[in-house]
Amino acid sequence: MKYFMDALSFCLILFLISCNEEEKQETSPEVSLVPPFEGTIFLDPDIITDSDPTTFTGLSYAGQAERTMFDRRVNDWITVTPFLFNADFDDGLSIEIQVNPEFQNDATAEIEALKYAEVMGRLPKVVRMDVETSWIHKGTELFGGGNKNLLIHTGQAALYENDGILEETLVHEASHSSLDEDHAAATGWISAQEADRNFISTYARDNPTREDVAETFLMYLAIRYRSDRISASLKDEILKTIPNRIKYFDNQNFTMQPIE
Repeated sequence: MKYFMDALSFCLILFLISCNEEEKQETSPEVSLVPPFEGTIFLDPDIITDSDPTTFTGLSYAGQAERTMFDRRVNDWITVTPFLFNADFDDGLSIEIQVNPEFQNDATAEIEALKYAEVMGRLPKVVRMDVETSWIHKGTELFGGGNKNLLIHTGQAALYENDGILEETLVHEASHSSLDEDHAAATGWISAQEADRNFISTYARDNPTREDVAETFLMYLAIRYRSDRISASLKDEILKTIPNRIKYFDNQNFTMQPIE
C-alpha cells in the first residue's frame, strides 16, 4: 500500500474511530430490552475451526520496504521497514502481510505470515473483500479492523487460540474493513436496528455505529451457515433478539466461500 501524507492523516482518523478500544462510547439509540450477551466473539469457538477449509493458496516474500503501521503498544502509528509477504487466495483476493522487523529475519517473519494467512483464508470472502493489508506485531494487545487492514498482536493471538476464537475474532475485525462502510449507516440497517429494539451484545449497544455490524455478522454466519455447530438456545436467542438484522443480511447476497 502506498501512503501519502493527506491520505495517512485521513486513515489515522478512520482507524482510531473504528478500532481504538479506549474511545468514548457512542450514544445508543433508545432500546427497550437488555442485550443477551456482552460480546459475540466469545460465544462459540466452533463457528470456524482450524480444520475448516481455507482459500489461502500461497505466500511470496517481497523483501523489506518502508510502511506505516498502527501499533497498539504505543497506541500510535509507526513507520518501519517490515518484512513483506503477498498472500494469495483461490477466490482472486490477495493481502499484503507486513511483519514488524522486530521478528528479526525473513524466515521467522514468514512463519507468522503463513500462520495468519491460512487463518484469513477461512474467513468468508465478503469480509476479506476490502482487506488489503495485515499488520503483525508482537505484544498482547487487542486485534483491530478497519482501514482496509487486519491488525494482529501475536501475544493476544495466543490467548484467542487458547480460547478457540482466533477465527471468530478475525471475522469480527474483517467485518470492520469490508462491511462497515457499506452497511453501518445504511438506511436499511438503521431501520433493522430500530425494528429489533435491541442489540445482540452490550458492546454493540454501547457502540452502535462502530460495532453493531461486526458483532452481528458473526452471529449471522453462525445461524445461517453453522447452525449445526451452535446450541439450539444460542440460535433461538439470536433469532429472537435481532431478527430484522438477520433478514437484512439475508438480502445482501453475500459471497461466503469457503464457508459454503
